[in-house]
Amino acid sequence: MSTGGHNRATAAGRLSMLLGALSVPAFVGVWELIARSRIVNAVLFPPPSTVAVAILDWIHSGQFVGDLSASLFRVTMGFLIGTTGGIMLGVLTGRFRLVSSLLSPLFHILRPIPPIAFVPIVILWFGLSEAGKLFLVVWGVFFTVWLATHIGVQKVDRGLIRAALMLGTPRRQMLTEIVLLGALPYIVVGLRTAVSISFYTLVAAELAGAFAGIVYRIEIAQQNMQTGQVMGGLAALGLLSFVADRSFEAIAERAVWWR
Repeated sequence: MSTGGHNRATAAGRLSMLLGALSVPAFVGVWELIARSRIVNAVLFPPPSTVAVAILDWIHSGQFVGDLSASLFRVTMGFLIGTTGGIMLGVLTGRFRLVSSLLSPLFHILRPIPPIAFVPIVILWFGLSEAGKLFLVVWGVFFTVWLATHIGVQKVDRGLIRAALMLGTPRRQMLTEIVLLGALPYIVVGLRTAVSISFYTLVAAELAGAFAGIVYRIEIAQQNMQTGQVMGGLAALGLLSFVADRSFEAIAERAVWWR
């Protein structure tokens, strides 16, 4: 690359970083101006300063830590259970035609059903227990990971599998060291998508009846017309999802460096 081209690329990179750093403050500033200008009802659309006060009150009340812990527990456990089941069954359906014929049609029928549609029946099945909330998160995560794993396993180079069989590689070793590793880039994409989906389904999970949690606190604030608290809860939920997504991306780039 020429010196001029390198300089232009460097300048473009710096401009991109600057715009990225300014995007959030600019958004907050415009939001504050609109809310203060009385163009909209400030009670229904509170300015960021009011939202910040509501968040500080939430933290000082001692409820924030409990709500955060409850929500993170549901997301983490639901993600772990859903991804474990999705990867295991994805490998089986992707590798073995008979298993795929048995399970894939059923999974493709169930997959489009959104978790929030299960809220009424989950309340009947599980009451207000944590099991129902975990079920909803697992439901959202499982099918995403299963499909990514299923496709990834089917995309593994068949030449590698035939070579492993010719060399007498045990089936279990072949599944873990050839099939699973070959499908890993697809699985990672599914896992990253599932990180965000776990937070989406958290909304349905805590609407199914909870006594603590970020979405639960949002619902209580909405019932009391505390729109600053509602916005604060939404900001907390978005920030948590963002941090989880970026953390997973950083780990995946190091773990699956050959993608």
